[in-house]
Amino acid sequence: MTESQSTSRPETLPTYDSALLRACRGEEVPHTPVWFMRQAGRSLPEFRKVREGIAMLDSCMMPELVKEITLQPVRRHGVDAAIYYSDIVVPLKAIGVDLDIKPGVGPVIARPVRTREDLQQLRPLEPGDVPYVTEAIGLLVAELGATPLIGFAGAPYTLASYLVEGGPSRTYENTKAMMYGAPELWAELVDRLAVITASFLKVQIEAGASAVQLFDSWAGGLAPEDYRRSVMPASAKVFAEVASYGVPRIHFGVGTGELLGLLGEAGADVVGVDWRVPLAEAARRVGPGKALQGNLDPTVLFAPEAAVREKTDEVLASAAASGRGHVFNLGHGVHPTTDPDALTKLVAYVHERTER
Repeated sequence: MTESQSTSRPETLPTYDSALLRACRGEEVPHTPVWFMRQAGRSLPEFRKVREGIAMLDSCMMPELVKEITLQPVRRHGVDAAIYYSDIVVPLKAIGVDLDIKPGVGPVIARPVRTREDLQQLRPLEPGDVPYVTEAIGLLVAELGATPLIGFAGAPYTLASYLVEGGPSRTYENTKAMMYGAPELWAELVDRLAVITASFLKVQIEAGASAVQLFDSWAGGLAPEDYRRSVMPASAKVFAEVASYGVPRIHFGVGTGELLGLLGEAGADVVGVDWRVPLAEAARRVGPGKALQGNLDPTVLFAPEAAVREKTDEVLASAAASGRGHVFNLGHGVHPTTDPDALTKLVAYVHERTER
């Protein structure tokens, strides 16, 4: 993307009147837009073929491969948006944090953050740290045309959880011990991560992303008051830092039914909802002025097509009752063993059912 394009007003970009961006703004749409979290991934045989023998983090730093993987579900399923192929720990790797993504485990941190000295691992991210992101998004935008590209990043709390625990966790005992027992250290940690995350999103937007999503995958493990006091300020900082670009900002977490109002309050334009809360109820919890994204249970796709359609109709009816802009998605990511044909049929069905 040229300098003039990167600084142009959002309404002059070819994706501005796309179904996705119109839904994010709560405007009339030709049909309900559809995309899926993890739509580019192991559910696709073409993904498995091109990723064979290539480590996850290495694949994220190969622009031509990133372009191909990002485009695969757009070609196959006819979704209304692409989502940039990457991983939430890429910006941490880019600034020199010693980590790896181990198959079957997830991100593993060589030196977990437990003390103030450990924070020195977290310097600000510069655009020059991730040239492969700028290059890949430039390639994608040129090919996608009027189809939006969604950029994304991990939210400060989720990144902090990985850094403090040293890897995935079910209980977050070290994370919460720091949050409760060393609040000043915790605040500095998530603030540094907010700066890094905002910078990573800015790189993606300036390269041509039409919307961004902040994934707070582990926020559902928090009580609302803990989220408000210890987590929301850092997420709010991220959203505030990218507000001037005018692109829709989506906020998503798993198991966050009790936090939906706070997820919107943090600054999102669109609140993602997992499958546990109907969209009409989610609208009540979120409050006015926010569009909704979601929220078919990903496991429904393993049922017969008639059952998938029935559950899809329930989601669409609840979305209609909410009176909000609606982006159809799953309530979490596509499971790796999902039949790709089920996703293709689901996209066509949502488009058919919601055609204006």
